[in-house]
Amino acid sequence: MYIGVAGNIGAGKTTLTRMLAEHYGWIPHYEPVTQNPYLEDYYSDIKRWSYNLETYFLAQRFRDLVQISRSDKVIIQDRTLMEGVNIFVTNNKRMGNLSERDYDTYMQLYDLMMSMVKAPDMLIYLRSSIEGIVRKIQKRGREYEQGISVEYLANLNELYEAWIASYKGRILIFDVDDMDYENRPEDFAKITDRIDAELFGLF
Repeated sequence: MYIGVAGNIGAGKTTLTRMLAEHYGWIPHYEPVTQNPYLEDYYSDIKRWSYNLETYFLAQRFRDLVQISRSDKVIIQDRTLMEGVNIFVTNNKRMGNLSERDYDTYMQLYDLMMSMVKAPDMLIYLRSSIEGIVRKIQKRGREYEQGISVEYLANLNELYEAWIASYKGRILIFDVDDMDYENRPEDFAKITDRIDAELFGLF
């Protein structure tokens, strides 16, 4: 089984992926954010580095999906290949950071890759307000994230909500603004109770 964890920057995907993997004995796959050699350049000059950054992420996520498709274990992934396209690439194109030519080339790669792998068996979406996202980004203190504009984050949130509204697969949605599942066991239990009910028919 393949489970994806989706949500805006700072929503808490990595933390939840780790906690669910430990709780259920699942195999985690984390987004290789800090290893992306274009990341700091991207946030300093988004238009110049958008295609490079997104293509790197596409290759890494596709590699992960190929590994996932070959496994007979339950895999939980921090951010999916579909998010990269439907949210971040779409946003960069809409903002003029990706040319039509680069976008078309990217989409040819994406369509080919998706024809060879499957979407998640279940998607977990962490919904957060802009205020909640900004608060979490500030709290975790990654230097390259501190210059991200509120407008950019709001655009991502809008695209996330549109994507989730049209999503056809199996999905669980959690409003995480007032949750602290890392430090409050009762909040984490709310999540695992719903997952148990969805996967095992409990409650």
